[in-house]
Amino acid sequence: MPLPPPATIGLLELSLVVGMSPRQQREALERFGSARAALDALGRRPEVPLVDRALAWASRASERHLIALGEDRYPPLLREIADPPLVLYAEGRIELLASTCFAIVGARNASDQGRTDARAFARRLSDAGLCIASGLAHGVDAAAHEGGLEGASSSIAVTGTGIDLVYPKQNDVLARRLVESGCVVTEYALGMPPIAGNFPRRNRLISGLARGVLVVQANDRSGSLSTARFAAEQGRDVFALPGSIHSSLAKGCHKLIKDGAKLVETAADILVELGMQADAQVATPRRYHPLLAAMGHDPVSVDQIMRRTGLAAAAIGAQLSLLEIDGRVDALPGGRFQRIDGVG
Repeated sequence: MPLPPPATIGLLELSLVVGMSPRQQREALERFGSARAALDALGRRPEVPLVDRALAWASRASERHLIALGEDRYPPLLREIADPPLVLYAEGRIELLASTCFAIVGARNASDQGRTDARAFARRLSDAGLCIASGLAHGVDAAAHEGGLEGASSSIAVTGTGIDLVYPKQNDVLARRLVESGCVVTEYALGMPPIAGNFPRRNRLISGLARGVLVVQANDRSGSLSTARFAAEQGRDVFALPGSIHSSLAKGCHKLIKDGAKLVETAADILVELGMQADAQVATPRRYHPLLAAMGHDPVSVDQIMRRTGLAAAAIGAQLSLLEIDGRVDALPGGRFQRIDGVG
């Protein structure tokens, strides 16, 4: 692959200067007019191996790209945020970066219901024309990527590490699928490890790429709330999926709704808010099961189900086991159970 143009290499060098924050880099760029002029005026240079490594990485495969601020390939919505990165490292289908995106984020320790909701919302929104952006974390993020890949518009992962690393490692297979059929993008240099402070900063890019953000399950201190905050600051729509008042994983979403986020129950709710035609297809309902009706939608114990149905504990336990295997019931801590519903 040919080398990137000189202007891109100059911005790459400026972005890799040790000891300069991204804000200082942008201020220098604005003050001196170009990356080369800024580097000369400041008398600063990055470590040569860092630059050579990035250029070598990009040259080894056609799906690898260094995208500099100011290039036509730079994501148009991301260009509008207050602090866009000087350079993006991207691998996969970079044309997705210019597509209409929607972000889905949430708890790493999501319940089965949360993962089911994230995947179903992502798949339906992807089929409706929205590329799904998320952060490649456990739980909701991973489920959102899977749903986006299953739909027509694919998915983009924004990572908090160098693009040559996968974090968490357990998502390695998912990351490979995203490179093949979607896109992985980061602002961090090659070899950057998973430093805790990088992930909140990464979240501004997830929201920055998207027209809106949906939060699916989040406690009141979840990092997903920072993505929602960035989205609001960037003028994006913020959506939240409500949950049980008894679940700690619903508290963050309920806080967002109190603060003005749009409560959603179906993917159609989001499409209507975005001015897009909702998918008219209706999913075929799953076979009715009387135990699910008795459970309701909140977490319940076997004793509660016994009182509601009159069934023996052994019979209820057997049915719950079958429903759990079928993916229709989630076993919760403390001996409670919750039904898992699909997404309309």
